[in-house]
Order: sequence, then structure tokens, then C-alpha cells
Amino acid sequence: MRRICLSVTGMFLMFFHSFAQSPSSAGDDYKSLNLKVEDVNIVSGYYSQNGNHSPVTGGTGTQQLTDISNTISLKLVNWDLFNHKHSYEFELGIDHHSAASSAYVSKTGASRTGGTRIYPSYTYRVENEEKRTGFGLGVSYSHEYTYVSYGGNLEFSKKSKDNNREFDAKAHIYLDRVKLVEPSELRPAPVIITSASSSRSKSTIPSSPRNTFDISLSLSQVINQRMQIALLADGVAQQGYLGLPFYRVYFNDGSVHIENMPGNRYKLPLGIRLNYFIGDKLIVKSYYRFYTDSWGITSHTASLETPFKITPFVSISPFYRYYIQTKANFFGAYGTHTAADQYYSSDYDFSALSSDYEGLNLRIAPPKGLLGAKSFNALEIRYGHYRQTTGLSANNISLNLTFK
Repeated sequence: MRRICLSVTGMFLMFFHSFAQSPSSAGDDYKSLNLKVEDVNIVSGYYSQNGNHSPVTGGTGTQQLTDISNTISLKLVNWDLFNHKHSYEFELGIDHHSAASSAYVSKTGASRTGGTRIYPSYTYRVENEEKRTGFGLGVSYSHEYTYVSYGGNLEFSKKSKDNNREFDAKAHIYLDRVKLVEPSELRPAPVIITSASSSRSKSTIPSSPRNTFDISLSLSQVINQRMQIALLADGVAQQGYLGLPFYRVYFNDGSVHIENMPGNRYKLPLGIRLNYFIGDKLIVKSYYRFYTDSWGITSHTASLETPFKITPFVSISPFYRYYIQTKANFFGAYGTHTAADQYYSSDYDFSALSSDYEGLNLRIAPPKGLLGAKSFNALEIRYGHYRQTTGLSANNISLNLTFK
């Protein structure tokens, strides 16, 4: 396992320490009208996978991939004269990935194998503590070589008088443009554009839209001092170009084609979450989700996590997740599709499969802070191992630093 990339961490540790807030002399009930830092989170992660069903080469070939990610989020808060809490959350993420199969977008294996994704976002929230309501809105942006995405979201929440029940509703929209980078042997002649102010010519890569609309609803309830439950429901609609133009499909006659997917997809995930407190040291967190979509996939997810306090400030959380799904209507392995098929893909993400994900989370959060810095509130290290019945396996490790 390669080391976690912590380049962002080193750059910002001293900056965040300068935001340390000493307790107000007015007491815990004091609410500042001025902006103050509520928390800062830095997450760095490393992901590595391997398998032998790459969709770039038609469902065969290496799926070796690595991804190094760094995300930083900064949350500022203040209260207005009407005792409303205002939150301003800024986030910036940078991922760098390398995939061996990307080289074979070109038939010779000479294409680029790495890329960088940058994804900033901003969210504003206001909470009315008297009415127990909250409202939020946000924007996001994501960009890498093959696509660009613009996002927006709205949020609403309402708590009961005793704060034991909460309803949350969220709506998201993502407007994407996918560059049509096709396999080299299937690529049409390039479009040449000559600028009127220059004698130079350049080729352009066409793009196609992909739009996603998502509504999420949740209702959480405290049953008693030991038990909490939450009901979750989502509705997702997608339209536009939903495949990837550099994924090959080989037919039974030996011909090669570009993956062809339906132009619409509708998803319906329904879930339930149940947490039970067993004494002061152990919590059982359970989750189940049923999923179905218009492409013929039905899936079930079940997970269990059991945080255990070794000391009041140190806890470990072993976790396990099991997943199983049916195949999409249009999935076929290498050389099984025919000319009669309207839609076709050899991407094993759409095959019938099951998977396991297991690991351990370590959290350290001493009351006087870490490394002599009171503002350095918590440190978490999380490791997980993933495996599919398709032969895909992966390892993931992440480090989360929290400053308050």
C-alpha cells in the first residue's frame, strides 16, 4: 500500500491553528454576530484496485487503477439579531487518478493513463432555532479532461418540539458535458476550425450533455434513550448521454462498437438506518437499502458498524457491508452481443454481482486537542478492503483531520 498523500495537510496546518477560538467570557450561551470558524476538515485518501474486466477493452483486460484524493472544507458561522444561525461552508477537492486501461483508448496503448479532477463547492444554510427549521442552498463545480459538471442544491429541515424527530428534504441538479473521446479505431475524422485572426488550425472534440435530477427525503426519530431510526428515500432521473464514448463492445461477429446506452434512467433507492446504544462504550449502527432502476438493475445493501470506546477519547469501529445486484437489461460479456441489440455494454458495473466491503475506523479526540493544539480536535484513520465476485478487488485508506 502506497503512502497517503498529505500535501494539502502540510500547507494548511499552521493556517488553521491561527483560527483557534478561545472560550467567550460571556459563557456558553453567547452567540457571536461576527463570523467565526466552527470547524475545518482535511481528508486525504488513497485508493487502489485491480481486476480483469476493463470496459475500455470490451470487458477484458486490466482494471488496475489508483486514486489519490485531498479535500478541505471550511465552515464559518454567525448569528443575526433575530437569533438565526447562518452557516457558510466552502469545500475544495483535488483528485489525481491513474488507470492502466486508459492507455488503450488508443488501440496502440499510447493514450494518457492519468488525470486530475478539481471540484470546489459552496453551501449556505440558515437555521431558525425558535421555529426549528433550516434552509440551505449551494453550488458546485467539477472538471477533468473528459467532462465538466455544474451543480446546484436546495435543502429544507424541520425538527419537532422535543427535537426527537427531524424531517429533511434535499434537491440536487447536475448539468454535465461529456467529451466524446472515442477509441482510436472508431474515431471520426477530426473537425478542423480555422480562426479568422490566425492562420493556425486546431481540431476540437465534440461533447454531449448529461443531466441528473435528484430528490432525497429522510425522516429520523429517537425511539428511546438507546434507539434511533431513520427512513430514507431518493428519486433520481437522468437524461442525455449516459455512457462513455471510449468503452468498447465486441459483438459475436468480431466487430467492435462504442457502448450504446439508453438516453434516460430512473432510480429509486429506499433505505432504513437503525442505531442502538449498548451501554456507554458500544453502539450498533445498521443500515439496509433496496434499489431498483429503469435499466433492470435491482440491488440490496446491508451494512453494520460497531463503534467501541477503548477510552473516553479513543474509539475503534469495525464495519462490514454486503451488496448484491442483478444485471442490467443490456449488459453482455465480451463477444456476446449481436447486431439485433438496440443497447449494449460490456461494463461489468452492470453485470450480476455481489460484493463485500470490510474494514476498521480509528478515532482519537482528546478534550485538550492533539499535538498540543487545542484547536486540533480529532483524527480519524479508516481502512477498508473491497472485493467483487467479478474478480475486482480494492483497498482504500483515508485520514481525516478536524479542527474546531
